Amino acid sequence: MSGNRPTLAQVARHSGVSVSTASLAFSQGGRITPETRERVLAAAKDLGYSGPNPLGRQLRSGKCGIIGVVLGANPGRAFSDPVAVQVLDGLVTDLGEAGLGALFIPGLAGDSLVASAPMDAAILVWGAIEDDPNLPMLQRRNIPIAVGEGPQIPGTSLVGVEDQAGMRAAVQHLVDLGHTRIAEVTLALRMHDENATGEFVPEDLVTGTTRASAGHRAAGFREVIQPVVTWEAPGSTVEGGRVAAHAILDLPADQRPTAIVAQSDMLAAGVILGLRDRGLTPGEDISVVGFDGIDLPWLAPWVLTSVRQPLREKGENLAKAVLNLIDGGAPTEVYLPAELVIGNTTAPPKSQPPVDPDTFGWSW
Repeated sequence: MSGNRPTLAQVARHSGVSVSTASLAFSQGGRITPETRERVLAAAKDLGYSGPNPLGRQLRSGKCGIIGVVLGANPGRAFSDPVAVQVLDGLVTDLGEAGLGALFIPGLAGDSLVASAPMDAAILVWGAIEDDPNLPMLQRRNIPIAVGEGPQIPGTSLVGVEDQAGMRAAVQHLVDLGHTRIAEVTLALRMHDENATGEFVPEDLVTGTTRASAGHRAAGFREVIQPVVTWEAPGSTVEGGRVAAHAILDLPADQRPTAIVAQSDMLAAGVILGLRDRGLTPGEDISVVGFDGIDLPWLAPWVLTSVRQPLREKGENLAKAVLNLIDGGAPTEVYLPAELVIGNTTAPPKSQPPVDPDTFGWSW
């Protein structure tokens, strides 16, 4: 052979088939017999032919084989938050098995790749909110869209979790134990700047939020009982939960809870550390519940009572949803179940003050 790259026509002549038949041998959907495919591939190997030019195939099909994965305002979360890591693991694994690549795109930038990057479809992993410009940019490009949090937007596919039912079960568990004074630590209800540390928020802000997971979990809480106070954390972090715990423990006596429910396990872990800072024992002095069901071995001896959501399965279902859209399927809506798992951080409320009020400023 000469130094020139062998061609498909040469492979076709070498294997005794037409060029169109040789081309089908390299296509996953080619309708040729296995024997013919093997003959063509053997000829290609003999000639050193590696396959059709990918760019040419893309131009003919109008597809690039890339799915845009929009990570939102805080892309670092995708690689540090164990919840996000598990979702993305399921997502990229299934996309890879389908022969597709993933392009991770930070969102909320004026010159965002969302507006220009080549992609066959897009996934908004954390859903779409009213002040997020990514959704209209994608819609203007007529790109199929799947979202990871509800409510479902017309023309898009949704893969959600039964957040409301899961939180309802968690709060009901506390009420069944005898708790009537339960505080709430929410995920971000609004956009926050990077210096935000969290704050107590009024009820109308909670019920009016456009953040799907935060809003749904808050709604599930209120189906059982009204929280005595609500603290909004700017993000799902351990430090955010710790700050929340200290703020709640500094409240006047008539507002202090016997239990604290956090909308994520990272926040709940921070709450536990905050209780320890104040000499309190989780589950004994104050009950703590989280949401996610992630593995937190460093919290030992405490095993967090939490609502477990199927994180990897959520990623897998997002991949299936976007593959369906690429194939011309209609938008779909799927909600995955969430399950309450009891640990040792919840117990009936104590009837006596848990600590010396002269030491910790606690009075009942």
